[in-house]
Amino acid sequence: MSKRLSMAEAVARYIPDGASVALGLALEPLIPFAVGHEIIRQRRQNLALIGPISDILFDQLIGAGCVSTIQAAWVGNVSEGLGHCYRRAVEKQLPHSIHVEEYSNHTIALALLAASVGSPYIPTRTLLGSDIPRQNPRLRVERSPLDEAPILLVPALQPDVAVVHVQRSDEEGNAHAWGNLGICASAFLAAHDVIIVADDLVSRETILSDPNRVLGPSYKVRAVVHEPWGAHPSSVQGCYNRDHAFYHEYHQRTRTQEGFQQWLEEWVLNVPNRATYLARLGEDRMRTLKIREHRYASPVDYGY
Repeated sequence: MSKRLSMAEAVARYIPDGASVALGLALEPLIPFAVGHEIIRQRRQNLALIGPISDILFDQLIGAGCVSTIQAAWVGNVSEGLGHCYRRAVEKQLPHSIHVEEYSNHTIALALLAASVGSPYIPTRTLLGSDIPRQNPRLRVERSPLDEAPILLVPALQPDVAVVHVQRSDEEGNAHAWGNLGICASAFLAAHDVIIVADDLVSRETILSDPNRVLGPSYKVRAVVHEPWGAHPSSVQGCYNRDHAFYHEYHQRTRTQEGFQQWLEEWVLNVPNRATYLARLGEDRMRTLKIREHRYASPVDYGY
């Protein structure tokens, strides 16, 4: 059964106001910026954003007023440092206040892993002695029943929807991804619903030719969106590289709330779809980001 939808349809159906949404699950690559921009255009509100790093996508959603809660390890701009919108929201409640639940990269991964396997929590000794458990009341320090030593319990975290960007997928949601995948697989299994965004839409036969590369079960996928360059300015291995200049420009222009609003109108609010976004980006710039040297993996033999 085809689950193919447009980006606007997928967001309208599966990311309502108040939803908890996992994004940026591969850390620096495969960040679904096209989804984030559509969320902003549809003026979603009171979202809880879940993720490890997220880069500037979380910052944009916060600045646009879409977010009420952050459950993440870090929000900022990997290329430049600060996320100005995040900082304004925390320090000055602009455009409004947000609730922040701090995690480390490891413990946000454990929270999603716990949900993916149906466990109420996963114990760990990391973060003991740090300030993070004091800031995040969901993280509980208890005594181990085995040796009475302190141990941290990381409760399961189940997103309403996980958005996963991949290199290719068929129309049923059987998706291939490669390169650094971060915690994509755990979030895929943990989430109630999954939206797949694919740079390339391929046949089921292509997917079946390499079954071990399938990211997760297609029955969890609610929508498949074919969106080439949908992760720009982040990278998609084998498709396009990271646009460092874009991150630098964003950092400079969003130092003030007025500057962010001008940037938002130019790159999101006045851009109805990804095709218009890419036209604004320009063919010359896209050409500099395309893969210059292909490095194919050796074929594997699935014969029997």
